[in-house]
Amino acid sequence: MLFRRTLITTLTIALASFGSISSFAQAWPTKPITLVIPFAAGGPTDVLGRVITASMTKATGYPVIVENKVGAGGTVAAAYVKNAKPDGYTFFLQHNGMATAPALYRKLSFNPLTDFEYVSQVVDVPMTIVARKDFPAGDIKELIAYLKANSTKINLGNAGLGAVSQLCGMMFQKALGVNLTTVPFGGTGPAMNALVGGQIDVMCDQTTNTLGQAEAGTVKLYAVTTSKRIKSLPNTPTLAESGLPNFEVVVWHGVYAPKGTPKEIVNKFNLMLRNALKDPEVIKSLTKLGAISVPDSKLTPAGLQTWLSSEIDRYVPMIRAAGQYAD
Repeated sequence: MLFRRTLITTLTIALASFGSISSFAQAWPTKPITLVIPFAAGGPTDVLGRVITASMTKATGYPVIVENKVGAGGTVAAAYVKNAKPDGYTFFLQHNGMATAPALYRKLSFNPLTDFEYVSQVVDVPMTIVARKDFPAGDIKELIAYLKANSTKINLGNAGLGAVSQLCGMMFQKALGVNLTTVPFGGTGPAMNALVGGQIDVMCDQTTNTLGQAEAGTVKLYAVTTSKRIKSLPNTPTLAESGLPNFEVVVWHGVYAPKGTPKEIVNKFNLMLRNALKDPEVIKSLTKLGAISVPDSKLTPAGLQTWLSSEIDRYVPMIRAAGQYAD
């Protein structure tokens, strides 16, 4: 009899708790939602986040605000979100850095695979191969030949250890069979400024940072790193069609929440994201930046989880083999 009473009491408490969580999720949101961006304002990831949150705010009437928490390749922001209250008012937008962190940081304060709720992938952003505006090579095939013949004289810039530009540069050198002098900077902005100013020769960087410069003629655009040509650059060849078969690097983005965030809220935020990505103004803005929509299968919590796991398997061995660590 005592066991039965205890069981009934336990079930009653559990059901009451579930009911309160369910009611809380149904009432959400009742205050501004924060999307944490791990990089500086004005950078590619920040621009992407602000385009999307503006649409979400307009559609729902509840402010979705961006908060920049910069440092250590995005790990400062990730640790912050990991420890945030899982009440549905804190989310996190991060790119490939979520997959590279386990290899770059030997004392990582979070586990990308277990310490977060997955919300959705967002969009892919192609990388481009660009050079200073007065670089002698006329096209990508000439560039490849020039780099092979003059590898000891070339400076290859990137946005810093763990940045996708660094990873793309590593893969580009490996594909060419060369070792260029690598020059890391403290972000995408400083790296691009150095390229425009002629302090470095070549860089691999995403379209959100290079298209405007290429259109203005301040850098020379040679190729994109996608498997197919992109709509915003129909006349720019891919590396794959330029003598480097199977070369493909894109900046992918995912949205995460603190572990324990109610599933109902995760699903609601996922729907808000998906609706924002269908907004004509968002589509127009992202297309202008060279961003590429992802298939519906990736716009789900399960799709992001599967992709992140596969990207960790892809990047971690490559980074560890290169012996490059951030700490």
